[in-house]
Amino acid sequence: MRSLIILLFAIGLTACTTRYPAQSVKGKVFPSVTGQTLEKNTVSIPQDFNDDATLLLVGYVQDTQFDIDRWLIGLDMTKTQVATYEIPTIQGMFPRMFSTFIDNGMRSGIPKPLWKGVITVYQDGDKVQAFTGNDMPRNARVLLLNTAGEILYFYDDGFSVQALNELREVLANNR
Repeated sequence: MRSLIILLFAIGLTACTTRYPAQSVKGKVFPSVTGQTLEKNTVSIPQDFNDDATLLLVGYVQDTQFDIDRWLIGLDMTKTQVATYEIPTIQGMFPRMFSTFIDNGMRSGIPKPLWKGVITVYQDGDKVQAFTGNDMPRNARVLLLNTAGEILYFYDDGFSVQALNELREVLANNR
């Protein structure tokens, strides 16, 4: 019975999504959205980011976590110093109704010291997905923002060492 409930929940989540074609957003300003950290603090994106550069790893489905983890490991292994946030971004009213359930699931799988770096976006999820496109939803959307919220680097083709090196080069040239 539990498996049936989980299956129906999963179908409901995917049935409430709109597909948007991939967008090239480099040079554009990230849209103003609101999210909440797993610590339950409200964050205005990009307005609350004060670092010279901020890296957003945006995910649209649970399976995106695999790609995000590869980016995080690559950043760590190369000792890349940049403020980094995971941004699970879910569109639709149905997921919003279950946001507490979804966030609690993330809390159970993410160590507590990392909760401040995970900002879930529900209400504005559609806005973000329309902005970047959500084709190939398992791929993370990797966005490097400056203090004005302008996108200096964008990548949505799945982790690669070449993409990581390109990101590191953009970071080096903008410091």
